Amino acid sequence: MKEEPQREENQDHRLEQDICIHIFTVSSAMVGVCLTVIGLIRVVITLGSADTIADDCLAINALLFLISGLLSYWALRSRGCKRMHRLERLADGIFIFAMIGMVVVCTLLAYTLTVPNR
Repeated sequence: MKEEPQREENQDHRLEQDICIHIFTVSSAMVGVCLTVIGLIRVVITLGSADTIADDCLAINALLFLISGLLSYWALRSRGCKRMHRLERLADGIFIFAMIGMVVVCTLLAYTLTVPNR
């Protein structure tokens, strides 16, 4: 009877580690995506087609994804289960906030590049 709660606890711990690993890897990739798009926006601005604040917003998003990745890495390295849960929730929240920011930037970019400058 006592084996069952311990098995569930180990399974929950593995699930939390899996979530942290996914946040860590996707956050790292999203930092690269933000930096690539910043470079592309700078090329468009240099060519004189548009001027937008999207690159500034993407720089902030890149920092948020970096923070999320570092927090998830810290959670993976954490020995305490409570600390791991807190760090994982914080990393998850920052990750979701940064993803919402990416959608806002994409909308801003779509609007800026399709509306003619007056």
